[in-house]
Amino acid sequence: MTREGSVRPNAAPTLRQQRLGSELRKLREQSGLTSTAAAELLGLKQAQISGIESGRYAVSADRVRTLARAYSCDDPALVEALAAMTGGRSRGWWDEYREYLPVGLIDLAELEYRAVELRVSLSLHIPALLQTSDHARAMLREAVPPFRPYELEHRLSYRIKRQGALHRSTPLPYRALIHEAALRMRYGGPDVARSQLAHLLELSEQDNITVRVIPFTSTHFPGNGQSFDYAVGPVPKLDTVQLDTHHGGCEFLDAEAQLAKYRTVLEQMESCALEPAESRRMIERLMQSL
Repeated sequence: MTREGSVRPNAAPTLRQQRLGSELRKLREQSGLTSTAAAELLGLKQAQISGIESGRYAVSADRVRTLARAYSCDDPALVEALAAMTGGRSRGWWDEYREYLPVGLIDLAELEYRAVELRVSLSLHIPALLQTSDHARAMLREAVPPFRPYELEHRLSYRIKRQGALHRSTPLPYRALIHEAALRMRYGGPDVARSQLAHLLELSEQDNITVRVIPFTSTHFPGNGQSFDYAVGPVPKLDTVQLDTHHGGCEFLDAEAQLAKYRTVLEQMESCALEPAESRRMIERLMQSL
């Protein structure tokens, strides 16, 4: 290496480290440089460039700026956002769950923690960050195959800790689009459902949380009812879409065309959702009917 400590190996790159590498690869490709040409220009080996772009090597902020300059990147906001993603793996509360949960869930927690804003769309479930522990436990008990008792407890405590993103000193802006069908589901029975709706109402009064309901009476439902999370990054190019998979994991999308598609879906869904005040009135009526 040209500077000691500017590049060092990552044993198991996180989603964040992989994303940094992929964004540097995009910049290189847009500049028209091959990895071999980039290595020669920077006095590195081609394998080192490949290691950086795969996330297998952690790089310094100065190294990122040097790469961006070599790639003729003229977007200073993007460069500084990438520089802020550098360094080795910083430990967060989610690291204590690495032994117990799929890696995608660990990456999801870090993604939420580092997001500038979260936008979510749910058709049949209350958003995880807005669930009560009783509601979450009732949902987790529906897993196929069922979780062992200790697995369920790990999943439950993990889900509740994720909610801390909404209550930190600088609260995360959170916009939730929830279909009326999700509000009518009675996971855990009427008492649990009533408490969940009351909790949702209380959270919707927070300045950083917006809850809007898509009613059954809506004449259209964009996105075919697909549920997803949209994590807003420091610049639009660093946004991320998270989809749940049928086997209980997470899929992350970050191609510009994919991000544009899901932004459009969110805008269209918002166009058929009730305003926040009217949404709260509907939640209140549903809660009183239980």
